[in-house]
Amino acid sequence: MFETIIGLEVHVQLNTKTKIFCSCATSFGEAPNTNVCPTCLGLPGALPVLNKEALFKALLFGNAINAKINNNSIFARKNYFYPDLPKAYQISQFETPVVGLGYLDIETEDGLKTIGITRAHLEEDAGKNIHEDGFSEVDLNRACTPLLEIVSEPDLRSASEAVSYLKKLRSIVQFLEISDANMQEGSFRCDANVSIRPKGDSKLYTRVEIKNLNSFKFIAKAIEYEVERQTEAWEAGTYKSEVVQETRLFDTNSSTTRSMRNKEESADYRYFPDPDLLPVHIDEEMMERAKKIPELPDSKRKRYVEMGIKDELSSLLVSDIGINKYFENMLSLGVSPKNASTWLGVELLGRLKEGRGLEALDSKKLSYLVKKIEDSTISAKSAKDVLDRLLEDSSLDIDALIKDMGLAQVSDEGAILKVIESIIANNPEKVAEYKGGKDKLLGFFVGQVMKEQKGVNPSVVNKLLKQKLDS
Repeated sequence: MFETIIGLEVHVQLNTKTKIFCSCATSFGEAPNTNVCPTCLGLPGALPVLNKEALFKALLFGNAINAKINNNSIFARKNYFYPDLPKAYQISQFETPVVGLGYLDIETEDGLKTIGITRAHLEEDAGKNIHEDGFSEVDLNRACTPLLEIVSEPDLRSASEAVSYLKKLRSIVQFLEISDANMQEGSFRCDANVSIRPKGDSKLYTRVEIKNLNSFKFIAKAIEYEVERQTEAWEAGTYKSEVVQETRLFDTNSSTTRSMRNKEESADYRYFPDPDLLPVHIDEEMMERAKKIPELPDSKRKRYVEMGIKDELSSLLVSDIGINKYFENMLSLGVSPKNASTWLGVELLGRLKEGRGLEALDSKKLSYLVKKIEDSTISAKSAKDVLDRLLEDSSLDIDALIKDMGLAQVSDEGAILKVIESIIANNPEKVAEYKGGKDKLLGFFVGQVMKEQKGVNPSVVNKLLKQKLDS
């Protein structure tokens, strides 16, 4: 039996308006090589200047994970050459990062587990290599974009724990509003360091780094494949020859990892303090300001549970900032917490097909529909039919749909009483049994009324029936 050892390095692109060491824009999707300048191109004589907003956002994160904040930190040069790194070195932090030891708690199958965070340091991103049609091109728009690299302790023991950790981390940076953490655009991506060892052994064996994973699904598959590969090699006696310290890439088509290059040690990068950047000193004013963090996912989830929302739904409502803002908007529009969570978390999200987001239906529109249930205009069952129509065309008017589809509930007590009196008169034996103590027969009478009077409000039927039968 083997134990899996996983440590994650997560790269979070900070949502500053300009890059970390120059004034170029960080906007995504621009024409290649347009958001560049002599500094991010690494031209001789161009000098970097630290973006204070990037530093502040790093401090917010440090406080959110209960980390040690270093008042004084240093930027270093990490030397290596790739086509997407024009300077042939990356400005990063090494010996003294801005954020030191911290932790966060994750939910696992065995309950709550604390995962240590070794450090979170600031650095610049590299550009992007594009390989197509037999050619390789380089887009340097992303070069010098501010990154916060978050390095975990090797405390994770399975692919599911790794995904749980990453989802928690992603929600934290979103709720802090320091990054959009958009995995498709590469602003939240991860490298996974994976190794195995016999159960009961405390030694750390050869680790393999799986590079640039940007999907929870693929992260889990990459880890699972790598664990299987290393386990088979150990059992076959080929572990030492087949499992070497290297960087591997995950092939999404075959769900396998393949060798990319040998993994460098820190000495290979020849770190030394960047002579163009002064040591960073954080003053007391910035330190105090960074302690004022917004309400984080765990706190919100606890508050939602106290509102009467189920734990599973509460977790969903804090899993993504977009979902959470949608839910909070529904509450601000007067929808009850229970209905808001159910109609967003179960009904709407359950209907959204892959590729469609919450923009498919405005929160005001869903809130208006739910209020039509709450004021007994329509039943919950009818509201689901209306929701289906709205997801086909969100511009449709809800009141017009209710009218055109004939979904409005009958709540006229006079009309309902006439039907009730007729059914009671036609079922004297059932009435006698009810009065004799068979309370469950109330359901029989409700069903008869609903059958006789289509679209009748069930709560009004229940109230009037009880009054009549008990009188």
